[in-house]
Amino acid sequence: MATVRKPAKPAVEYPSGDGKPLAETPVHRDNLLFTIEMLRTWFADEPDVYVSGNMFVYYVEGNPRKHVAPDVFAVRGVARRDRDYYLVWQEGKAPQFIVEMTSRSTRREDMVGKFRLYQDVLKVSEYFLFDPRAEYLDPPLQGYRLHRGRYGSIRPVKGRLPSKVIGLHLEANGPELRLYDLATGQWILTPREAFEQAAAGLRQTQEVLRQTEAGLRQTEAGLRQTEAGLRREAVARQQAEAEVERLRGELEAMRRQLPRQP
Repeated sequence: MATVRKPAKPAVEYPSGDGKPLAETPVHRDNLLFTIEMLRTWFADEPDVYVSGNMFVYYVEGNPRKHVAPDVFAVRGVARRDRDYYLVWQEGKAPQFIVEMTSRSTRREDMVGKFRLYQDVLKVSEYFLFDPRAEYLDPPLQGYRLHRGRYGSIRPVKGRLPSKVIGLHLEANGPELRLYDLATGQWILTPREAFEQAAAGLRQTQEVLRQTEAGLRQTEAGLRQTEAGLRREAVARQQAEAEVERLRGELEAMRRQLPRQP
């Protein structure tokens, strides 16, 4: 009987997490999660664009120490599928678009360590930093684009930073990071806004249904009244016809009683 071999374990294990919290504060967490979901919605019809965040990106094969966990990242030309971590050498591409939510504990790393890593090692095309509370960055939203191997500041367009990678503009709206679609002139909806819009649409549909049902009930009542009227008319017509027949009978009887002419 043949012995079934178990697949060999990889020579190097790449952890999928480090046990650290998702974000420093709720506002950082919400911006992180909402931005990921907005990008996933934006690229929903493009299966070769991968969007993720708060996920280990390993960039040196065989060395699990060489990793980084961008808050938000996107890469074109990579299949959208579930991953526990991102191995640059397997995917063939490093992230092309990265957003970091800057906080007190990350500001130096975001501005120095990750800045150099994304520019010099991973060659990330666009790097954005957002400080939701406007405590550590001035302006609170900053963007850099790789040009000839160096990062240059992205110039604002009407207060927004355009991204060539994702085809949207990034905008700081108070403590919120928003994604703006220049073609429609509207922000991409956050998950909360999408839910509220869907709920409003559902309420509107329900109101239309209620109005339609009320209209149907009114129509049915009108039909019942019409039918009742027709029945009354039919009864009246039958009574009138019976009366005519009665009078004809009486007239005929009277004719028979008249003396005949000689």
